[in-house]
Amino acid sequence: MSDVTQIQETLAHLTRQVEELSDVIARQDAEIARLTRRVEMLLQREAERELDIGGTVPLADQKPPHW
Repeated sequence: MSDVTQIQETLAHLTRQVEELSDVIARQDAEIARLTRRVEMLLQREAERELDIGGTVPLADQKPPHW
């Protein structure tokens, strides 16, 4: 096997790995964005619930007890 053939095979292998990793990163980015939206939605719902039951400041906006 010549050096050029070895280099071409290595390059093809690395190219495939980069493409696979790019796909994984794209899926993870979409999942993180989806989970972030869900957490924001849950925080908003909890703040609204706190306000509805008579709380003056939504729990998420209150300072921790040690402050």
